Amino acid sequence: MSIFDDIKGKAEDLVSGNEDKIKDGVEKAGDFIDSKTDAKFKDQVDGVQKAASDFLDRTAK
Repeated sequence: MSIFDDIKGKAEDLVSGNEDKIKDGVEKAGDFIDSKTDAKFKDQVDGVQKAASDFLDRTAK
């Protein structure tokens, strides 16, 4: 087992069961960034939020 497999396993353990809380935090962070930048980077922030949500959905399975 490589160190990356170990890190991946630990990350999966941390995410497991907390997907909704993490998604909520990512959403709030994105909204905060939009509020501070007058939504200048809204498309990029939304893309990151979607990518994070998709990643969590894949990890949860």
